[in-house]
Order: sequence, then structure tokens, then C-alpha cells
Amino acid sequence: QVHLVESGGGLVQPGGSLRLSCVASGSISSINTMAWYRQAPGKEREFIANVARGGTTNYVDSMKGRFTISRDNAENTVFLQMNSLKPEDTAVYYCKCRLQTTTTMTFIEYWGQGTQVTVSS
Repeated sequence: QVHLVESGGGLVQPGGSLRLSCVASGSISSINTMAWYRQAPGKEREFIANVARGGTTNYVDSMKGRFTISRDNAENTVFLQMNSLKPEDTAVYYCKCRLQTTTTMTFIEYWGQGTQVTVSS
């Protein structure tokens, strides 16, 4: 069993900051890519950023400069630092990990349940 649990969401005023965390736990052998996505009401889930095990990052262009992804390999945790938040950043934020369990040879993608971020005055 593998579990991904996000935390750090909440209500924040425009211009504010939040730091999201996602911890992967369970029968994990190795984690490859860790990523963040978001889904706003009535919209499709969209990619934000990912980070490879070695630290290489990729961002969607529209969020470069405001959002920063990082990870702690020892703690199986991925973070998303979000600054200068706007009302349009309101969404449920999900983490996704591509990982190998202790019982499988292949890498499989797992999703967390999401954490709500609301940007409003």
C-alpha cells in the first residue's frame, strides 16, 4: 500500500503565500518524479511542475517565478512554495509520484487526494 497525503492548503488573501507539502508513505522502494497539479472548478486538471530525484525541475510557463517545487528524498516529501497568489490560483492541488514499490519492478504513478487552496479577500 502506498499513500500520498497533501497538506498546507487553506484560505489566503491575494498576494499571499502558501507552502504545500505531500508525503509519500507505505511500501516504497524508490521515487522517481514528484509533481504538482491543480484543478479549478469546472476545469481540467493541469500540470504545475515536477522535480526529478536528482533535483531537475520543470514548470508550466505561466507559473514560473511564482511557484517553486522542491523535494526531500530522505522524507519522501515534495513541496510547492506558492507566492504572489491570485484568485485564479484557487483550486484543489494534487501531488503525483512515479514510484516503485517493494513488490513491483515497474514504476507506477500514484495521486494524492488533494488539498484545497482558496485565494480570496
